[in-house]
Amino acid sequence: GAPARREFLYVDVLDNACVHLMSRHSSGEPVNVGWGKDISIAEAAAIVAAIIGFEPDGTPRELLDVAPHPAGLDCGGHAGRRHPRDLRLALRESRPPARLECPLGPAARIRSMQVPLLDLKPQYQALKADIDAAIAKVCDSQYFILGPAVRELEAAVAKYSHCAHGIGMSSGTDALLVALMALDIGPGDEVIAPAYTFFATAGTIARLHARPVFCDIEPASFNISPCAVQKFIDEQCELRDGVLTNTRTQGRVKALMPVHLYGQLADMPALGAIAKKYNLRIIEDAAQAIGAADATGRRAGSFGDIGCLSFFPTKNLGAFGDAGMCVTNDTALAERLDILRVHGGKPKYYHAFIGGNFRLDEIQAAVLAVKLPHLDVWSDARQHNAAIYDSAFATAGLGAKLITPPARPGHRHIYNQYVIRVEQRDALRAHLKTAGVGTEIYYPLSLHQQECFAYLGYRAGSLPESELAAATTIALPIYPELTEAQLRYVVDSISSFYRA
Repeated sequence: GAPARREFLYVDVLDNACVHLMSRHSSGEPVNVGWGKDISIAEAAAIVAAIIGFEPDGTPRELLDVAPHPAGLDCGGHAGRRHPRDLRLALRESRPPARLECPLGPAARIRSMQVPLLDLKPQYQALKADIDAAIAKVCDSQYFILGPAVRELEAAVAKYSHCAHGIGMSSGTDALLVALMALDIGPGDEVIAPAYTFFATAGTIARLHARPVFCDIEPASFNISPCAVQKFIDEQCELRDGVLTNTRTQGRVKALMPVHLYGQLADMPALGAIAKKYNLRIIEDAAQAIGAADATGRRAGSFGDIGCLSFFPTKNLGAFGDAGMCVTNDTALAERLDILRVHGGKPKYYHAFIGGNFRLDEIQAAVLAVKLPHLDVWSDARQHNAAIYDSAFATAGLGAKLITPPARPGHRHIYNQYVIRVEQRDALRAHLKTAGVGTEIYYPLSLHQQECFAYLGYRAGSLPESELAAATTIALPIYPELTEAQLRYVVDSISSFYRA
């Protein structure tokens, strides 16, 4: 049922030429499946001419007919013709005679490869039968609220996160909110958090009429800096009757909310030591980091009092809508979280305190239960893709123009996002859009600069690393199903921008 494809060599006529190995579907649309080194037009023409020659009108000759390879690259050969791998090797190693001239005209221009920032369809297609069956099972049972699928998922995710308890929530944002409620965070309280993160981290603090205290990040990991936290405490706080107090606002500093941004753990040993010294509770914002681990194998969500996970569809473990979970090793906190998510009522219709409707849907739990056994394979694939990027960018030799994200030695970075620092960020993003490469900026404005937090009194330049990250970072496609050809196309597209 797969359409027949034909493989071609193509030369793109730009300021510098680039020899492409192309694949053309029976529809006639060319698809780029790999390309070689940028060279002069004359050199490219000579190389291609030496291998396959040209038609009388100056267009590249057809190379061979092949069957599609599962990975997206065409393989195979044809009597009297060379294998594609041999051709690629020849293109790299050939030294064309100087007397040959370029016979190519405008017909050699081609369409760019499309590399979306994220494509969830392949994942669904691979699991479609199991997911559809799981949803049908819920529909047949008509048990939609806190049923067996939720209980089974809570136990499985808690175990995966090395925690004793899991409490399903309606979203990752609600997981943070209920965690703060469970620790009695409210008016007059302050919570230390990074300034460079998704809005929900600080938004949930402010929603409870507590005060976010923004600290700067480590430039390498993008995570909250323990040194910045300690600096805030040393310069603005004192212990009063065992309670850390902000001497400028008179607020009670009650908690620390580190974010494991992009899938890499914050420095939890250092942050944990600070929390212990000053009697701070820890809420881990692990929305992007399920399965991330330190060098001992300890996983995100298991370091603090409560860990908060998000199953938003773009996450490594994504639902079919909003979903989240709190994980904890504290049985009393688990009980309180469980009650808070059902309006604070236990038994039903009897309310000792005020909660809300924060329940995880049964259908979302059923979908996530199908996906969870595949999570490690998907995260490993993201690590593999990140390694390809790292190697290819190192070979490209772009120097300070592009900095790849370092992983902490021995730690497990799950790469929910692959975020690079670059020069001319906005111009590069426009170039990549034209080339068919999807990107995103996470995040274009640090939280202390957001209009809604102006009342906190932060000034431009007060948190320089957060502000620099917001101005210079861009996220590249990293999802598991990407082919190596797509990854290298992204690298080559970026390299061509800086070499233009």
